[in-house]
Amino acid sequence: MEELSITIDGKAIKTRSGLSILQAAESAGIYVPSLCYHPDLPADNSCKLCIVEIEGRDDFPLACNTPVTEGMKIKTDSPALRNLRRDALRRLLAKHPCGCLVCWRRERCKPYDICLRNVEVTRRCVLCARNGNCELQKVADYIGLENKEFDYSYRNLPVYTDNPFFNRDYNLCIGCTRCVRMCKDVKGIGAIKMTGSGDDRIPGPSDDKSLKSSSCHLCCACVEVCPTGALMDKAAEWNPEVKRETITNPCSYACPAGVDAPLYVHLIAEGQYADALGVIREKVPFPATLGRVCIHPCETGCRRNELNKPIAIKFLKRFAAEKGGTQWREMGKKLPPTGKKVAIVGSGPAGLTAGYYLAKLGHSVSIFEALPVAGGMMRVGIPRYRLPEDILNSEIDEILRAGIELKLNTRIESLDTLFEQGYNAVFVALGAHRGTNLRIEGENLPGVMDGATFLRKVSLGQKVELGSRVAVIGGGNVAIDSARTALRIGSTDITIVYRRTRAEMPASPEEVEAALEENIKILFLSSPVKISRVNNHLQLTCNKMELGEPDESGRRRPVVVKGGDFNLEFDAIIEAIGQVPDIPAQFGLKTTRNNTIEVDPQTLMASKPGVFAGGDAVLGPASVIEAIQAGRCAASAIDKYLGGTGDISEKLAKRHQYTEKVPACTVDPGFQDRDQAVMPCLPVEKRCGNFVEVELGFDEKTAVAEAMRCLQCAYRKQIRKAPVPPVQSKKQCEEAEISV
Repeated sequence: MEELSITIDGKAIKTRSGLSILQAAESAGIYVPSLCYHPDLPADNSCKLCIVEIEGRDDFPLACNTPVTEGMKIKTDSPALRNLRRDALRRLLAKHPCGCLVCWRRERCKPYDICLRNVEVTRRCVLCARNGNCELQKVADYIGLENKEFDYSYRNLPVYTDNPFFNRDYNLCIGCTRCVRMCKDVKGIGAIKMTGSGDDRIPGPSDDKSLKSSSCHLCCACVEVCPTGALMDKAAEWNPEVKRETITNPCSYACPAGVDAPLYVHLIAEGQYADALGVIREKVPFPATLGRVCIHPCETGCRRNELNKPIAIKFLKRFAAEKGGTQWREMGKKLPPTGKKVAIVGSGPAGLTAGYYLAKLGHSVSIFEALPVAGGMMRVGIPRYRLPEDILNSEIDEILRAGIELKLNTRIESLDTLFEQGYNAVFVALGAHRGTNLRIEGENLPGVMDGATFLRKVSLGQKVELGSRVAVIGGGNVAIDSARTALRIGSTDITIVYRRTRAEMPASPEEVEAALEENIKILFLSSPVKISRVNNHLQLTCNKMELGEPDESGRRRPVVVKGGDFNLEFDAIIEAIGQVPDIPAQFGLKTTRNNTIEVDPQTLMASKPGVFAGGDAVLGPASVIEAIQAGRCAASAIDKYLGGTGDISEKLAKRHQYTEKVPACTVDPGFQDRDQAVMPCLPVEKRCGNFVEVELGFDEKTAVAEAMRCLQCAYRKQIRKAPVPPVQSKKQCEEAEISV
């Protein structure tokens, strides 16, 4: 493009050919009023507010569609321009119901009050509802209509609230067409069009029926560019406390590690698998593991839940890990050696993650593991039918490639000894490997064990004899894993005993469903009270329960049903009701009554200088993704403690933007009804007696189709803000005030 020299309001400006006057002014920081212009949209010319004067011309051209030329001299403000803009604004507002547009005292208005012009309003002023961010309000203030000049006739159009995400109140519409242009010209869908004529034009479904049948993808990009509040997010309409991320980026916001889920899903939809994996690895070093065992809070946050089922984000992470290759390695950072040494106690997800990032920052890292294998609860707490050994080994090997020394079969008894050996900082990430018990009579009998011990023994290849009939007590993932593992080592009659109902089970719903598929029984509303030995079997005595009022967890509290006691007989009983960390007293660290380590919540520093802690040792039994995030936080904090910046961020993908038009944004009337892809699984009859992985993974066609179900809520993050007027002083506002 050719460089041009122009003058705007007496200021010499260098600009480029091909730009409009409005674009040139915007890039130079000069404001020109407009309500239809948006930097991400094609010009529309409908609001007529961006008129300017050009030397040598007698007319008042629109700045949005007049290209700059060499030597052009432009004025954006004059008495004539102000009068013409007021006329144009009056036309735009002729049917707009907000009488407080020109009142600087609107901040004192209350919902459902009488507005300052004594005009009765039937809903809260949209300007206040948008929390001071309404473009129309700011432009009206800047142009400066007097109350006596302002009048309107209310259109009395219906307010559409049937959409799950945003309301449509076209009484507030000024016909700027931004929503239509965003949907059609940018997103490539065209679900809406302008209907009516003249000043009565408003948006409507492109098929004249409904947004759903017009293929609306519910991305809410139209809401993002609306300048008046005619389109407004339901979640935030009357609640300025709502965090924007819960609307524009709910899945990433729900992820403890902040993985940019919508971006990698988008990249998978485009077939860009290497970049998708790069985006994931920017936050977590265990993509393949998480793609199998993550509790996926991102899917709970997914807004597609409002339609049918969420995007299968976890399974798409696995797909990216399998198809993404190693391009990300070339883009990673490895800083020069710092001369600082860090000891990490425990090789679970928290310890390995912390070590990975600290090694990449140039520190010398040693990980000490008491067990003969690395991986922590990923290795000895999650069965191989969910997380195959070769997958975990591969990801741990990748972490060790960063330059980490791993010392197995090495139990640390004293942190002071580590400092004496020259380590400058210590990260304690012991996990929570000690199972808790029920504290009932008979639980020390032979044949009774805790779930954590059972899973660890099986994972380490130790022989465990259970017999045919096994009871597993508990309702979490460890209970489900214990029951399904018992099936695989020879037990045939397995019953999970849980004191609440299925709705309250903390285990992942898909894991519960898999257990039921494998003919594992679940006995609900049953609470064990005693274990005894009867005729060479274990007799489990239970109370029958019913649900009462909610407890501190929010779940309804189980209450004993009088006279409902019953007995069951088993060969073995596994108590899987939870785990606690086993923190050696000689570490000398402050702990809570739950035996977790007390730390500063910001720095993860423990009670000893230079000692940090995280993961299950601090949180209690949590998830892999929470442990990974703790490892990230620890790496950053330890680096700062050692004199670094704490910056562990990396860019491992070439693409970090959404394209405007992708296959997921094509006209598709069935888009809103498309259901979640089904994960193919090993047939039930082939699961007994082995630990072959049950979930087989998505093929390419399935993964792309599933990614294309995404609503692309996060596209809104990259939509630029329209230019707004400079803030006027309070004195200017007072001068324009009309007494009430």
